[in-house]
Amino acid sequence: MKKILTLTLFGILAVVLIGYGIASAVKKDKPTVADGSVADYSNSASDYLSQSFSESLSATAAQVIADITGQSRDETAKGSAGRIDDYEYAYAGFTPAYANVSISDWKMLLVNRDYILPEDYEVKLAPSITSDPDSMQLDYRVAPHYNEMYLAALEDGIELTPVSGYRSLTRQRNNFERKIEKYIDEGYSRAEATRLAAKIILPPGTSEHNAGLAMDICSLYESFENSAEFKWLSENAADYGFILRYPKDKQDITKIIYEPWHWRYVGVEAAKAMKASGECFEEYLGVA
Repeated sequence: MKKILTLTLFGILAVVLIGYGIASAVKKDKPTVADGSVADYSNSASDYLSQSFSESLSATAAQVIADITGQSRDETAKGSAGRIDDYEYAYAGFTPAYANVSISDWKMLLVNRDYILPEDYEVKLAPSITSDPDSMQLDYRVAPHYNEMYLAALEDGIELTPVSGYRSLTRQRNNFERKIEKYIDEGYSRAEATRLAAKIILPPGTSEHNAGLAMDICSLYESFENSAEFKWLSENAADYGFILRYPKDKQDITKIIYEPWHWRYVGVEAAKAMKASGECFEEYLGVA
């Protein structure tokens, strides 16, 4: 009897959701971005109708399921493998899923344009150079390893000056949106400007800096690859658990420009394995 009742309820729920989704798709205006202009999410009216239906159905389903289970809609979304329907910043072309912050090995946390940190994610910070409390901060579990690497480099006459470690979501958002505006000023549409900006600065919540897991070292220019500091890092960083996160020959996978200054902590074992194989982080995790 209980099984029949359950199947009946789900059948009714499916009919209601489909009907509501169709109605919402027809009535819903096309999405807009922050400045009120139309977001370039699709190339045709039929594509847009399909997306609108999908979004309406997903959003409604999430709310109904949340009502049934007693979870908040956010908790329901975090438990799904799909994209986040209510992504706060709604940048054109971005539909990230929540990063798996519950993984047993925190060093393997994947944060990129496809995986965003939950809004309530908190980072416990520590100075990257122990003797300098005003130095750039990192996740407290990463900071000691950076400090160890920094001191080892000093012994070789190399100073790995920390330039940018942890960044707040507010700072990340401001940096990203300034880059968008720069491209708009150059004549690009907002949607295209957003896509171009994201190759250089990731949207808020999708940067490793927001998790305190990466450090920009010494420079923010590609010419850093010709420096003694970069040479030292290339030869020794893996011994301290750090990898070159955005290699020159992996841009089609990382979707980020070559950044010789950006080094990410993954632990010694993984760092050495990636150095030996030539894999980038996405390849190592099997998500490339």
